[in-house]
Amino acid sequence: MIHSFRDLTVWQKSMDLAVRVYRVSEKMPPSEVFGLTSQMRRSAVSIPSNVAEGKAVGGQRYRRHLKIALGSNAELQTQIELSKRLEILNQAIADELLDQASEIGRMLAGLYKALPKSEL
Repeated sequence: MIHSFRDLTVWQKSMDLAVRVYRVSEKMPPSEVFGLTSQMRRSAVSIPSNVAEGKAVGGQRYRRHLKIALGSNAELQTQIELSKRLEILNQAIADELLDQASEIGRMLAGLYKALPKSEL
């Protein structure tokens, strides 16, 4: 039974991803503190934050917040890919993060589609 956003698997997994992004980004070059490091962290935090806020406010705003979370997820995947291409992140770590983000994206899309018409 889902009583709050904390009960949503997508929120739990996106929190895990945000923690992982923070840990990984600690090892990024100091020159990226205000660049990719900051952007990746903001995008990663935005995903569970929007799931939580959307669930809390409900109604039409729930769908809106899920769309924002989907957008943040796409931003994060782009930033991870760029970090990989710039060789700031190694292939294995980037692929791990991309796999997590892709799974979360699928879950967000599924949740968005599953919302009852009353949520539209």
